[in-house]
Amino acid sequence: MRKADTESGVNGVVEGPPARSGTVQSVERAVDLLEAMAEAGGTVSLSHLAATSGLPLPTIHRLVRTLAGRGYVRQQSSREYALGPRLVQLGDTAGRLVGLWVRPKLAELVEELGESANMALLEGTQVVYVAQAPGRHSMRMFTEVGRRVSAHCTAVGKALLALAEPERVSEILRNTDMVAHTENTFTDEASFRAELDRVRAAGYAIDEGEQELGVRCVAVALDGTIPAAISISGPTTRMTDDLIASAVPRLHAAAASLVDELARRDTEPA
Repeated sequence: MRKADTESGVNGVVEGPPARSGTVQSVERAVDLLEAMAEAGGTVSLSHLAATSGLPLPTIHRLVRTLAGRGYVRQQSSREYALGPRLVQLGDTAGRLVGLWVRPKLAELVEELGESANMALLEGTQVVYVAQAPGRHSMRMFTEVGRRVSAHCTAVGKALLALAEPERVSEILRNTDMVAHTENTFTDEASFRAELDRVRAAGYAIDEGEQELGVRCVAVALDGTIPAAISISGPTTRMTDDLIASAVPRLHAAAASLVDELARRDTEPA
């Protein structure tokens, strides 16, 4: 969320910046508040929103009350506000739409590599799988589209966090219980941050049975406008070092192609 360059309004009341040309100021402010809540882990106080947005409390209160009335925000018993269930519905719908255009590219990866291919998005403190192309083998990995998991125990999660802003990573880790799903799961922040350093240096992330024993996964993040990553996964017996070495450049090529496709779609006339 951007911090407003405040300006004085009528009677010296601080009302924040004017809307950009062709936009609606109240909508911009409401979206800014939702993004601020997401960046703070999903639950915030009105005073926190005031401090980060530069808007006066009465304005924030009106916007939050409107969002709550539509289900996009809900009030907690602690007098804090949390992101509401309506956002989950919108996110799921958007995720399915993303899956429609990414699935052909995932199918190409399966054709080249044989193993299941996935795409996941970073939403809040978790990753959500939005598309999959099943592998060619009778024994293959299957990840349900719509499944949400913690970022610390998946290759897609590590790839995404390795590219995220440091403040975003810190916020996610503060709001994540680093539960041990297997003996290989990273469960402390220091070792996990060291792993993210390795991912940045290598340009890809590997899940070494950190979510499920006997499963290996390799992922790369899309270097674009959406926090997304693609991966292939399979049994450890087939996901050899040689296969991973072959998969990494193919994943990078697929990711670059998806970024180009998304940019093209964004510039097409409505």
